[in-house]
Order: sequence, then C-alpha cells, then structure tokens
Amino acid sequence: MAQGGDTEYVTLSGAYLAGRLAGTLRDNAAATDYFKAALKVDSKSPEVVERAFLVMLAQGDINDAATLAARLVQLDRQHRIARLAIAIRAIKAKQYQTARTQLAQSVRTPIADLTATLLAAWTAYGAGDVKSAIELLDRLQGPEWYATFRDLHAGLILDLAGQKKEAGKRLERAYKTSATELRVVDAYARWASRNGQREVALEVYRGFDKLLPKHPLVVEAIETLEKGKSLPPPVRSAQEGASEVLYGLGAALARQGGEDLGLIYLQFALYLTPKHPLALLSLADLFETLKKPDLAIEIYERVPDSSSLKRNAEIQLGLNLDQLDRTDEAREHLEVLVKDDPNDLDAVIALGNVLRGRKQFEEAAQVYTKGIDSLEKPERRNWMIYYFRGICYERSKNWPKAEADFKKALELFPDQPHVLNYLGYSWVDQGVNLEQGIDMIRRAVQLRPDDGYIVDSLGWAHYRLGRFEEAVDELERAIELKPDDPVINDHLGDAYWMVGRRLEAMFQWSHARDMKPEPDDLVKIEAKLKNGLQIETKPKAENDKVRSGG
Repeated sequence: MAQGGDTEYVTLSGAYLAGRLAGTLRDNAAATDYFKAALKVDSKSPEVVERAFLVMLAQGDINDAATLAARLVQLDRQHRIARLAIAIRAIKAKQYQTARTQLAQSVRTPIADLTATLLAAWTAYGAGDVKSAIELLDRLQGPEWYATFRDLHAGLILDLAGQKKEAGKRLERAYKTSATELRVVDAYARWASRNGQREVALEVYRGFDKLLPKHPLVVEAIETLEKGKSLPPPVRSAQEGASEVLYGLGAALARQGGEDLGLIYLQFALYLTPKHPLALLSLADLFETLKKPDLAIEIYERVPDSSSLKRNAEIQLGLNLDQLDRTDEAREHLEVLVKDDPNDLDAVIALGNVLRGRKQFEEAAQVYTKGIDSLEKPERRNWMIYYFRGICYERSKNWPKAEADFKKALELFPDQPHVLNYLGYSWVDQGVNLEQGIDMIRRAVQLRPDDGYIVDSLGWAHYRLGRFEEAVDELERAIELKPDDPVINDHLGDAYWMVGRRLEAMFQWSHARDMKPEPDDLVKIEAKLKNGLQIETKPKAENDKVRSGG
C-alpha cells in the first residue's frame, strides 16, 4: 500500500489480492486491514464485501462484520453466516425478536439447523417465553448426537426458569448419554449440588476425574463441594446460554476438521462472553492446530486470572513461546511456574519438553527427575514422564537408566505404543532381545497402524535384522502414511538399495535430501547419492532414528 504524505493510494485489485493472500496465510488481522482498504475504494463489490465479512469474523471483529452482513443479506437473502452474525449482535443487544427473525431466514444445513434451533431457544428464554424455548428444542430433529445438545440446553433453560425438577431430568438424561463431555458433566453436577444431591454431584465429578484426571474445573468443583458449598449454574442469562451453544459447537467443529467454521463460532462465543475460559482455551488450541503460536499466545493471555484454567493457559503460553523460537523466554516462563508449584507435573513436563526439544537432554532429565521425585505413588497416567526421561537418558548415552525408565513406563501402561516402539527398536538396534524387541514393535503397529513413525520403526527393525524384502514392504507403507518425512524416505532408499532397486533408492534419497533433514543425516544422504550405499558387515542405524512420535 503506497503512501504519499497523509494520503494513501490504494488500488482495489492490490488491496483485494493482498487481502486474499493474507487470508490464505491465516493472517486475519492483515487481511481485515486490506479488505477494509478495498471497501473504501469499492464498497459495493459483492466478492469484496463477503471476503471482508469472513475475515472480520475470523479476527473476532463481530460488530463490523455484522454491519457488512446487512449488505450481504440484501444480495443473498439466505446467506447463512451473515444472518447468524446479525442474530448474534442482536442477542448481545437483547433484541431477541430480531435475532429469531434472522435465525429463521438462514439456509438450512444440518449444523446450521442445530445452531439456529439452539440459539432460537435461548432468544425465546431471553424474551420470557420458556414454553416456546422448550418446544423449539423438543421439535429438533437430527442425528442421535443432537439429543445431548437438546437436553443440555433444555436443562439449562429450565434451571434458570426455576423449573428445577424438570431441569434435573433433562440434565441427567444428557449426562447418561454423554458422561465423558465436560460441559454436560459440569451442568448436571452443578444442578445436583443446588438441589439436595451433593453426593450425586461428587460422584459425577469423581467419575469424570477417573477418565480425565486432575482437570482444573473438576478439581475446583470437588474442593468446593467437599467444603459443603453448592455450585452456581454454568450460565446465568440468555446471552451466556447462546455463548455456550456457540462454544460447544465451535469446539466440536475445530476438533473434527471444521477449523474455519469452528473459528467463527468460537469468536461469536467470545463476543457474547469475552471471558469464557473454555472458549478461550479452545480458540487458542485451534490457533495451535493452525500453526499460529503468536495468535495462540494472545488468546492465552486473555484467560482471566480468577479462572482455575489460568495455569493451564500459562503452561501452553510457554510452549508456544518455544514454537516461536523464543526459547529463553519459554524456559524462564515455565521455570517460574514450576517454582510456584513444584508438584504440578504438567508444568514440569512442559519445561522438560522444551529442553528436550532443544536437545538439552541432561538438563531435561534433571527436570523430569524433580517431577518423578514428587510422585508418592506413580499411576498409569504418569507413564509419560518416565518415557520422556528415558529418551533423555538414551540420547545422553546412559542406556541402563533409559532402559529402566522405559520398563517403568510399560509397567504403568503395558500397551503404550510409543514406549513399546522405542524400547523394542532400541533392543533391535543394539542386537539384544531381538525377537522380543521386534514383537514389541509389531504390537505398537497393531495399536497404532496409521502412525507412519511406528511403522517406519518396524520396517527399519527388519532392515537391521537383514530382512530386506520385509523392510521394503513396511517402509513403503510408512511412506504412504508420512510421505514428507526425510528419515522414512532415507530408510526406504537404503532398503531399496539392499534388494537391488538402485534407481528407486536414488530417487528416495533425493527426496530425503530435499526435505531438510538433520545436518548429520544430510551429509550421509549426499554421500549415498554420490557413491551409493556402502554396505557394512551389519547395517548400522543411529538410535536417534527411533520414531517415537512423542
């Protein structure tokens, strides 16, 4: 964007193309700026208006997006997302009839129908019409999993409306069908705590704690109940209820590959309830998935200090600093967290992982050791810290300690595929416990058949044992699962060479060379491309080629 004095000279095509490029790179802040500039040049172009609208939503600029949505519905009366944006803004302004009108005019798709119905029910509640709210939910038709959303939100509405008995029936029904969903568990237990069923509430939370131990919200709730106190409802208004709808659907969409729509839904949820901690964590997690650690950090910083999830946010913030190669900051940040609570294994593991990822194996092992020393009685869920420390010992050439940690991890979690893979491969690589080692790798593959790294380990174990045809079969499958990994391509090249497929070997090594392998590996690959594979009496693989996936 050229500038001259105080005047900006903007071409429509330049701003539009720059906006599209920024959007493709998921730089929504820049894309928003470019499209706003384009709108100043041509505010009537349908394509410019729509693209500006969508990037504004992704950026969380809901008010401006809703203004553009009003233009979009003049061009396309059934524009689903535009209608939804107008409705969300109306809900925030408590203009419930306007919101229902907009929701009723959106084009129906399965997810849009569910969204519109749940939000319409909350607008009916906001307008004081509880009966219509429940009737709307009860008419909802769709897949079986719709029932959980229907019963959850019917229960929340009835609870706020003072219809406690009926609310309990709905929430209990949702719980019985979705006992692994945190928000369902939380809603039912909170209702029970306020309706003379404190022991039921504790039982519900403790049951969830067995499935997902030490979740901060659950730990906090149990502590409150054990003090004889009750818990407030998870939402207290129509606006918060609508936010809960959008959070629940947005988080589910983000987990199941619908990142773009999930992002918009989560931004809608936060527009209605800016400090919703679970929505903030879900949005930050989505940015991590999209490989946007800088944006994830911004969201983690927004988690309220008063939330029991704040510490989780701080741990993830530290890990994202490391992703940005701000490793010194990451280390300092995580060290403060560990110092504040040395018994917090999540913080200890995060710090150890940063050090391990930077190949500071001895220091990482020391950090993991502090965490292990804090364990009174190791449980199944503690397998990971032994596994990580074992990796550090193995990389530091301290095999006896590494082997002991891997065995301890398997004692805690006997069928853990990454540990089976690492220990099994290490034995094969060392020429000890050969059959037991390869059986462990086979078991790991059975448990994780679509993990290219573990399949690679099986193929490379066959190679180390001189079973080259079998190695080729497994390594070809590993390449199908993980085609862009330089180590697997290098391994397949070696196996091809050993079965006489020399041209294909050169092709795979060339691929491996072009995939930015580790510097030491690159030297070896270039030597093979120049001279072919120099066959030793026994093929030797460095143990840092163990593909742990961890």
